[in-house]
Amino acid sequence: MKRPGRDDSPDRLYTLTGGRSRPGPGSPFDLVTLVVAESGPTVGMQSEHAAVLRLTQAPTAVVEVAAELGLPVSITKILLSDLLAAGRVSARHPRNSALPDPDVLEQVLVGLRNL
Repeated sequence: MKRPGRDDSPDRLYTLTGGRSRPGPGSPFDLVTLVVAESGPTVGMQSEHAAVLRLTQAPTAVVEVAAELGLPVSITKILLSDLLAAGRVSARHPRNSALPDPDVLEQVLVGLRNL
């Protein structure tokens, strides 16, 4: 089974990122960050950037973008950072499911103990 990015030429990955090995400081991207395109691809844009914009017309997790592109997540984060800096994508973390109120949990616990 081929793992994404493992068989890619290191020269290709170096070229994609302009020699960078990490996204810029303060990068908001982790595996579950949702990315949404704010604009469409433009003429002359790097093909991977254009592919990201096409993939993220609807909110898409970073890990899904990486899988679709067949690139390592680290490289995908660098590409996404470029697009975020250019204002072409927005990023947000998925909403956490609402946690129950601690007071309600305490009342349930007391009720269970009384059984």
